[in-house]
Amino acid sequence: MMNSLKQIFPKGDLIAFAILAVLLAVVFPLAMDVFRLNLVGKYLTYAFVALGLVLCWGYGGILSLGQGIFFGLGGYCMAMFLKLEASSPENTAIQSTPGIPDFMDWNQLTELPWFWEPFHSLSFTIIAVMLVPTVFAFFIGLAMFKRRVGGVYFAIITQAIAAILTILIIGQQGYTGGVNGITDLRTFLGWDIRTDSAKVILYFVNLVLLFTCLVIAQIIRKNKLGRILVAMRGREERVRFSGYDVANFKIFVFCIGALFAALGGAMFTLQVGFMSPTFVGIVPSIEMVILCAVGGRLSIFGAIYGALLVNFAKTSFSESFPELWLFAMGALFISVVLFFPNGLASVYQDHIVPRFKKRFKKQGKPVAVKPRVQTAKNQPNTTEKTDDVLTGGTL
Repeated sequence: MMNSLKQIFPKGDLIAFAILAVLLAVVFPLAMDVFRLNLVGKYLTYAFVALGLVLCWGYGGILSLGQGIFFGLGGYCMAMFLKLEASSPENTAIQSTPGIPDFMDWNQLTELPWFWEPFHSLSFTIIAVMLVPTVFAFFIGLAMFKRRVGGVYFAIITQAIAAILTILIIGQQGYTGGVNGITDLRTFLGWDIRTDSAKVILYFVNLVLLFTCLVIAQIIRKNKLGRILVAMRGREERVRFSGYDVANFKIFVFCIGALFAALGGAMFTLQVGFMSPTFVGIVPSIEMVILCAVGGRLSIFGAIYGALLVNFAKTSFSESFPELWLFAMGALFISVVLFFPNGLASVYQDHIVPRFKKRFKKQGKPVAVKPRVQTAKNQPNTTEKTDDVLTGGTL
């Protein structure tokens, strides 16, 4: 049991977990005001997507340019529940039809659509947040991977699906809120999510979910499944000829990525208070890939740091040069691909870690180990050799 835990959580990864936990759970809450902390919480919702892309793209070789689909589906499921709670007959008494969301009343709907009815239940909503995007990803993966569609073709198809879903949401304004999305979300089971205390609590709920996904990702990548995914990325045909069903593994990891993205979307809706089609389309999906690329597509920790760094840069840069942000994002992605193909995580592993090791080696002083004194009675025929070793070495 202990050996298996050490294999899944080696010392280096445990240290990385601890550093990240201290930074997000202690340093940020103490150093930031509520507004900035809520902003970091919003950034971390994108870390769910980047984490799923590490498994899909980094390990499985599946480049999905449509992760905004699952982020949006999870967010819309949560937004539907919150909107129904905000649309009680008392709150909507001035409408032509009280008890339905305001955008439905504006579009002259007189009753709540049947597919909105189950979202009165929180239990159903939580299940829908996890199940709807995962099932959707399953059918996409089943249609694509069973026919051995992959690479750039799969990326283009996911882009097309993201565009179609965006057009569908905007076109069905009476049912989805259209281009404005679902807004004016106020309470969660009667609890006002707009207060400062609520924002702090939601930030920590977000952290718990994110670290849960981190643990799941760590188990996957350190298990046999992770090795098969890496083998598929490099030599897919060889894995197939070894007797493994490559399509099933791809479908599985694609569904995991969709589940992570959906959880991020649901937490985004709770922390920001709205959901719109601008988070579903092609542009946000490409931005999500950039988060993963900048952090490191082979590092689950790098994905989180990449999400924080890129979103912070986006917020800072767009405040001063809003029309140039997309160009800056493109330049950032090209620079990372050209100079740091494995993202910031590779910079840390290739440059920072070796320097620390060299420094520690220089500081360590060699300790001479005296040879064992032998008596004439037990003196061996051959001379025993001893070596000087560094502190902590073994003879």
